[in-house]
Amino acid sequence: MAFKVSLNVIKLFFIFSSTLIISCQESTEWPNMNQKDYSKPPVGFPPIPFPSDNPYSREKFELGRRLFYEKILVKDSSFKSCSHCMKQAHNFQDNVPNSLGLNKIAEPRNTMSLTNVAYFDKIFWDGRGSRIEQPAYRSLFLPYIFGLDTNELQKRLENHPIYPNLFRAAFGENVKPSAWLVAKAISTFVRCLVSGNSAYDKFLRGDSNALTESQKRGMKLFFSERTKCSVCHSGFLFTDLQFHNTGTTNHYFDFGRFYVTKDYKDRNKFLTPSLRNVEVSAPYMHDGTYKTLEEVIENYNRGGFPNINKDTLIKPLNLTKEEKEDLINFLKALTDWEFLKNPDFAEPK
Repeated sequence: MAFKVSLNVIKLFFIFSSTLIISCQESTEWPNMNQKDYSKPPVGFPPIPFPSDNPYSREKFELGRRLFYEKILVKDSSFKSCSHCMKQAHNFQDNVPNSLGLNKIAEPRNTMSLTNVAYFDKIFWDGRGSRIEQPAYRSLFLPYIFGLDTNELQKRLENHPIYPNLFRAAFGENVKPSAWLVAKAISTFVRCLVSGNSAYDKFLRGDSNALTESQKRGMKLFFSERTKCSVCHSGFLFTDLQFHNTGTTNHYFDFGRFYVTKDYKDRNKFLTPSLRNVEVSAPYMHDGTYKTLEEVIENYNRGGFPNINKDTLIKPLNLTKEEKEDLINFLKALTDWEFLKNPDFAEPK
């Protein structure tokens, strides 16, 4: 009798232990899951425009975040998918003129930032994209980016120890991983990469001490009729989302927007980049030709190089040394260090 009781106790112990292990495994499917709702924009920003066919959810954000840093999305797993050339410390863009994809094939242009791209109605330097899901999906199988067959991608995800459950949590119980759902999850994460807490933003919200005296002088100069910087770098995004030739070189090997519209008037024109976090976004321009903000300002100070279709706004500014320093210091006031160091946007541990 005592033996049977002991045996039953042992059985109960193993059942309890197994249940506890399973419970722990289920509860840690989302290690370090963030508690913040990243569908909410910073103060003063409009609502983040999540599409109706890909709404925000915390589960989808976390899945997209993991996939953003995932090696198995790459054919030979030689680098960490999106984060390879879209680095948080560099404003979710690369710190080299031309990023290297699969087999170290170079991208033809400098990587544009993903920061605040949720608000963009045009994507890439030539504006050929309109939805984040498009490049997120195409990058998976393009031979010079990730180069992975979508069927192989699905197999890798289905055989992964945690991804099947994560896809079900994000998209529904009967869902299996697929390339399109990878794109949707990554796009959700990317739409949450919203930066709006720089010293400049704090100044606008009433903190008069958020900017230095030099930055205040630079701000006045930036928004002045003299420099006209804010004509193109306008609004809360610091971009008009239009295309311009600013004479950054004396010869454009890349015709930019022309490749999309086939309109000669668009030759050598490129999308105005946002200036948010521009301090950490070097190198600059579509070809990464300028290494420092000083070089960028000097180009505009001299009125750019003469070129076909150069914007008529680009004229010599004749800035003094102090004015150039003030202008650069204001640009540095657009750096959102909290965003750049936010662990919820970093690679999951």
